Amino acid sequence: MNSWIDLRSDTVTRPTREMREAMLNAEVGDDVYMEDPTVNRLQERAAEIFEREAALFVPTGTMGNQIAVKIHSQPGSEIIVEESSHIFNYEMATMSSFSGSLARPIHGEDGAITWNQIKKHIRPNIYYVAPTSLITLENTHNMAGGTIYPQAEAEEICGHAHEARLPVHLDGARIFNASVATGKSVADLSRKFDSIMFCLSKGLGAPVGSMLVGSQTFIEKARVYRKALGGGMRQVGVLAAAGLIALEKHPSKLSEDHANAKRLAAALAALPGIKINPAKVQTNILVFDISPAGLDTAEFSRRLKDQGVLANGIDSTHMRMVTHYDVSRDDIEKTIQIVGSVLTQKTPA
Repeated sequence: MNSWIDLRSDTVTRPTREMREAMLNAEVGDDVYMEDPTVNRLQERAAEIFEREAALFVPTGTMGNQIAVKIHSQPGSEIIVEESSHIFNYEMATMSSFSGSLARPIHGEDGAITWNQIKKHIRPNIYYVAPTSLITLENTHNMAGGTIYPQAEAEEICGHAHEARLPVHLDGARIFNASVATGKSVADLSRKFDSIMFCLSKGLGAPVGSMLVGSQTFIEKARVYRKALGGGMRQVGVLAAAGLIALEKHPSKLSEDHANAKRLAAALAALPGIKINPAKVQTNILVFDISPAGLDTAEFSRRLKDQGVLANGIDSTHMRMVTHYDVSRDDIEKTIQIVGSVLTQKTPA
């Protein structure tokens, strides 16, 4: 098939013509020497938007998160995470292999842990236990279905953590989705955190790249660890040029993705064999249960693919679909029809 409706992730977005032209014409230099003018502009602009001292371009969100873990933690310490968070489940246990730290996972309702939960798991700084060194939160929360972290809760966590002399890092891969959905600036959403990572390559549509944002001292340390992880990319302005367009022009497009996700969720909720609460779909991600249909997600995905829709299961019973700017409202309507068709197919005896 020549044209897929690709709902696997917002990472599949393709660079726009404007991005490609900017990449072609980008002014470049050696970024390891900090001489690439385009990436320097991107970093300055990211810091300005988040109202922080400095920012650093990194190849991936995983690298950005793990650099932050390395800076904020010490070998032999524990890091408090939400149990379904990206930093815990999808970053290859790098906090243990690179930083020598152990994750302490806590279950959060819709991906959000509270201070009352966290404080029970903070380990004292005594010689026979691994002390707590860092708390990480995720906004929006990927595997909880793109949920937005309650702002009051995030600020309470940061406040109490700082009283306990603990830093808090934000995995803000999709923080611009949270910003558009709430009407709050990304600076206001992240102001209390010690560091932030956000992605240019998801809903914002850049082909590659994420940003680390924080204090000047934090970013100076981050540059060292980026190099240690192989992230010194030389003439990286060809990528930063697309990132600048993503940062400046694409947040305004995210509301369309949210509307498409809500339309899809409402329609799926009306289909027999699918369980989803449309009211919980806040941004561009929906997770739904297909167990009433008597199918596992591998078979469900195969049937969707046969009719031109790409989507992945996150376990044997739950599917995830993600909207983005390469998915139109017409694509959503077609997907609704195709899912209905898949559900009515007879399973071979």
